[in-house]
Amino acid sequence: MLIEIVVKQALISWHGGTEDHQYLTDETHWKNLSNLDQLWPQLSQFYTKSLALVAPHTKVAEKFNYHELDQQIHQSSAVFAQLGLERRDIVALFAENSPRWLITDQGLMRVGAADAVRSISAPTQELVFIINDSGSVALVVESASILKNLDLKISLLFILVLEGEAPEYTIRWESFVARGLISKCLPPLPSDPLRLATLVYTSGTTSKPKGVPLTHVNLIHQIFYLGTIVRPRKADQTISILPIWHAYERSIEYFLLSRGCCQNYTTLRQLRKDLQSIQPAYLPSVPRLWQAFMEGFEDTLKKQHFSQRSLLKACLKLSRYHRNRNRLASNLSTEPIVVGNRIVARIESVLSWLPHTFSSHAIWPTVRQRLVGGFLRTAICGGGTLSHYVDSFFDAIGIELLVGYGLTETSPVLTCCREWANRHESVGYPLPATDIKIIDTKTKKPLSWGEKGKVLARGPQVMKGYFRYGQETNSLIDNDGWFDTGDLGQILSDGSLILTGRFKEVIVLNNGENIDPVPLEACLSASELVEQVLVIGQDQRCLAALVVLKEEAINGSNVLTEVNTSSQLTLLKSIKETLNRILAERAGSRYDERLGGIILVDPFTIENGLLTQTLKQRRDKILARNQKAIDKLYAS
Repeated sequence: MLIEIVVKQALISWHGGTEDHQYLTDETHWKNLSNLDQLWPQLSQFYTKSLALVAPHTKVAEKFNYHELDQQIHQSSAVFAQLGLERRDIVALFAENSPRWLITDQGLMRVGAADAVRSISAPTQELVFIINDSGSVALVVESASILKNLDLKISLLFILVLEGEAPEYTIRWESFVARGLISKCLPPLPSDPLRLATLVYTSGTTSKPKGVPLTHVNLIHQIFYLGTIVRPRKADQTISILPIWHAYERSIEYFLLSRGCCQNYTTLRQLRKDLQSIQPAYLPSVPRLWQAFMEGFEDTLKKQHFSQRSLLKACLKLSRYHRNRNRLASNLSTEPIVVGNRIVARIESVLSWLPHTFSSHAIWPTVRQRLVGGFLRTAICGGGTLSHYVDSFFDAIGIELLVGYGLTETSPVLTCCREWANRHESVGYPLPATDIKIIDTKTKKPLSWGEKGKVLARGPQVMKGYFRYGQETNSLIDNDGWFDTGDLGQILSDGSLILTGRFKEVIVLNNGENIDPVPLEACLSASELVEQVLVIGQDQRCLAALVVLKEEAINGSNVLTEVNTSSQLTLLKSIKETLNRILAERAGSRYDERLGGIILVDPFTIENGLLTQTLKQRRDKILARNQKAIDKLYAS
């Protein structure tokens, strides 16, 4: 228990704890909110004519102000009641980002029901499994094409199709809306914070998804406390690019709407154009998105004249250096605190201030404008490990990335960096009412500051247990409410959390050495050669890596053929040496962390099932696809 007390005391004493406390003192929004669907009538009063949702790229372009959104939600709930939905019923909802998704989601909650959600790109067998596992009594789908492969064997109250034409046995969205116009709105439901709000089915590396039941109190925690991270203002523009059904995008979207922001739905294809036209103030994002932005800058740089390219590279190097020295001097680095080092860093920061200031005024505003628009105030980055190389690039050009951490099971945000305490390479500080502790992976005993172990979390946002998986839940949540995240990490003396990998992903070589692949992959991803990488080696004599090369790195060479030409072998050897050189330069690098071989593979994408919707690599499926090549590598 001592470690828990120390963590809480540290959070109160650090400057950010004071800022959080001030926010909680000043904030009056939603303190009495008990159910999520109670938001919309109040928002209609606060922000009546302000735009809430804009969707220019859906099949039918739509926009709603806050009053119209509230009316749509009320009307949809009345129709759901007419169709026979009752409190605590569950409805499967398979659709992508659009106002209709949110109206359906909140209409279901308004009638006292919950939704079981998933992406339409999930395999058909997973969608069928979710319908059956959740006990869904009805179905909502984006389009009729999804129904063709479902082959449903159960009777449903209704099937609602959100877009396009639909079979006669279903309800088209236009008919659904028409019914709502003549339906009586429902009386307010009794307050029930513990009522199920949604079942979010996991999209990780397991073949059989598990339903994560999130209650209204879980989600309301996020709506209230995410304000300690960002302070949105009425009519601020924000862009939605991540899957709306995912806990991360969903909670942040609820939160931003609760503050009167305008939510703009976009797609990956339209993102760059929309960033310029919408000029968002906020961008919830994942690490892969920022890596793509940085790569776009690097690609543009290569096309510049030599003199201009050299100038930009020199300015970027100096700005990176200045920001790195400034962070070390300000104790916003994860490097060990040594007074002498901080003094030297402060001197170096002062000496590099002038060239960095020149770039900050003359060069970086234009770069920022072209990358993300000119009004981006806060970028919240979660859903995976952000490479320090990528993070430091955006820090150098003046874009603050606030890295956060959480899981679907925790609604999802547990910790996040703050603008006034943004310690790079950490995932920040716990949200209020959230406890984090580190335990030894073998003895389960609490560890002290700086010691690495398994991360446990406790708070109002943590689920009570998996849907229909009581025994597995018992192994993850103890009697005191501590949830085993499965992640490895350490807590610094100021209370900030650093993640070091996944407990189940630790690779054990046949010599007994334990190696965490995640930081190695993050390091290799910074290479100009590597687009994607997966480090392997469980029970083998050495590590190896599955590598997706950047197109420009192979210069048109056909290196993915199965013919072992001498030129290909030379190329593979050269790439391996380059990657091992990068690994050797890591602080604290060990010899066992070198690669004994590499395999060049085809990209990992959402379409081929090797990435989740939030662009995490599905390790088991990647290994299965490339198993023959892996066996051949280790047999040689």
